[in-house]
Amino acid sequence: MLSLVSRSFCLMVSGCQGSRRSIATVISGNKTSKLVRDRLRNDVEKMKVQFSGFRPSLVVLQVGDRDDSNLYISTKLKAAAEIGIDAKHVRLPSSATQAEVLQSVLSVNENPSVHGLIVQLPLDSVNRIDTELVTNAVSPDKDVDGLSCINAGKLSRGDLKDCFIPCTPNGCMELIRQTGVSVAGKHAVVIGRSKIVGAPMHDLLLWNHATVTTCHSKTPDLPEQVSRADILVVGAGRAEMVRGEWVKQGAVVIDCGINHVPDETRASGKRVVGDVHYASANQRAGFITPVPGGVGPMTVAMLMENTVQSAHRFILRHQADR
Repeated sequence: MLSLVSRSFCLMVSGCQGSRRSIATVISGNKTSKLVRDRLRNDVEKMKVQFSGFRPSLVVLQVGDRDDSNLYISTKLKAAAEIGIDAKHVRLPSSATQAEVLQSVLSVNENPSVHGLIVQLPLDSVNRIDTELVTNAVSPDKDVDGLSCINAGKLSRGDLKDCFIPCTPNGCMELIRQTGVSVAGKHAVVIGRSKIVGAPMHDLLLWNHATVTTCHSKTPDLPEQVSRADILVVGAGRAEMVRGEWVKQGAVVIDCGINHVPDETRASGKRVVGDVHYASANQRAGFITPVPGGVGPMTVAMLMENTVQSAHRFILRHQADR
């Protein structure tokens, strides 16, 4: 944390001596996620010693065989293995019915040796499946994605110690903490209102005592709203929509976007960009996350944190029942 603040101060001083325009300090999700994973690895080791080989356990439930889902799942399984979490991948065929998916969820719910359950979305089935019904079927005590209505409701009313927080917003909060900037009393603007990012991000910032404005596709004066933000979190799903000139001088900018745009200089013919125009925004922001290498690595790290936290809660309940 101190290194980020110190570097920002140095860059601001050098900017004042020259053109008086500072360059934002980059908030590295790669570095921060490593700190989180290292801490979790130590926590898991202590559990194994204290409770005779006990390990947190995670199940990833997939329907179908989408390539993008397979990639995301392999990243999660690799992170779990590095930390010491016992992770299992359960794949149902694309012919699976809603009843079969729900039965798989209930089976994991009832297994006391499993502490976390992720339902990989989208559900790639030839049959119609109600995604909300499936995600809400996950036991709130094992809902480490934080997507069930029970956990969402607890978050919305400020019960942060008694719920699982969705991983991307939770990762964003960790990145903000790394800057040393206090959220309390700041004006925060969130662009996007999805159930996975925007809505829970609003709640997290609010219950950490920021004054929060949520913007969306119907917001008429988006540049004006952005210009007021001490903390800006963008999860709109539109490539480079937020321009640098909109950004308040010195703001903390967290970019949750992952978009592919054409780029003839790349072998693939495309490159990944965020929802913020990075080249112009980093000329005004105080801190900014890159894309890639910013929010993305934190999402997986916070999923692992929720799983370890769930295992801790299981141990406490087990001890209380004795």
